[in-house]
Amino acid sequence: MDAVTAEALLDQLAQAAGPEADWQLATYDKLPLNLVRGQGARVQDADGRWYWDLYGGHCVALIGHSHPTWVAMLHAQAQRLGFYSNVVNSSLRAAACKAIVDFAPKNLSRVFLSNSGAEANEVALKLARHHTGRPNIVAMQGGFHGRTLGALAVTASEKYRKYALPEYGNTRFVPFGEPVKLDDSVAAVILEPIQSLAGVATAERGWLHGLRAECDRVGALLIFDEVQTAWGRMGANFAADFYGVRVDLLTSAKGTAGGFPVGATLVDDTIARRAKSGDQGSTFGAGPMACAAILATHHVLREEGLVAHAAAFGQHARKVLPVKVRGEGALLGLCLDRPVKPVLATLRERGFVAGGSDDPNVMRLMPPLCTPLSVLDELAEVLREILRA
Repeated sequence: MDAVTAEALLDQLAQAAGPEADWQLATYDKLPLNLVRGQGARVQDADGRWYWDLYGGHCVALIGHSHPTWVAMLHAQAQRLGFYSNVVNSSLRAAACKAIVDFAPKNLSRVFLSNSGAEANEVALKLARHHTGRPNIVAMQGGFHGRTLGALAVTASEKYRKYALPEYGNTRFVPFGEPVKLDDSVAAVILEPIQSLAGVATAERGWLHGLRAECDRVGALLIFDEVQTAWGRMGANFAADFYGVRVDLLTSAKGTAGGFPVGATLVDDTIARRAKSGDQGSTFGAGPMACAAILATHHVLREEGLVAHAAAFGQHARKVLPVKVRGEGALLGLCLDRPVKPVLATLRERGFVAGGSDDPNVMRLMPPLCTPLSVLDELAEVLREILRA
């Protein structure tokens, strides 16, 4: 089957299926958009209308939609070997892991690949408890780390926890950004350096360094959940690099493979040396297609200078947008003087897709790192009109 025939078959099957609500479990509130195509920093709906994608599919489309390098490398790998598990060796997997470690803070020497941010966080929590022999975790109020049971145990929001409150894992929640006192029962402290869902609440550099010192004082580990802040999004490789903080474990997902589902748990030498066969596992983690997507994403990041562009994006946003801006790089919160929901609806009418947050007055921008700075100028104009009205 050639590419044209395959695309026609996909369209035929999609049209015959009818609406998602007929088949999918009704657990999502959806935007009134049916997106069918993407190119760079733009997406197209089924009616043929193009939008600037300032949301990136929940911060995932790191290098842009359907980047030709990404498409070509996935196509090439699909023709060679679509899948085999970690039961065999793979030179492609070696290259993907090396690419991740080369990009990472220098003390993080090994990586475990999985499928999502929640899975990456669960691995980090298990490693921390096993390594320290301690039962307790300290997490932050306002933090979000996933919806699986273990990840829910360190997710502060009651609206996510109350559905299936974990019966295991002792977690103490403390205020984000305030001094923390630990004792020798604590295995690890886990936090997002920028709490995206909470409204892009941003940590202070001094507080993070103080938290590192407090972990060292009692022998606890420090885990950065960089599911959204990783891979150059903040204008630095990782938030740990941006703030200059040494972490023991670091988790990522979202943009790791440019849209292919990949989670990664990075660990330092001390933890890596204690790992043994059978400690962790993931059937689909680090499959050939995922590894090809990782390598394509990292190639584009380097070749197109997207980390530096993300830094410029954040700087330009602060210059031109007519509202207070939180966050760094291409992970930004726009603080409005009113609820963002109707503003987001008007923006869609004007050709922009952006996101909300748990703070009803904070809009989130998490676009592909290739988004032109001129898009911010256009957004600023439209926002001024909306806010005046």
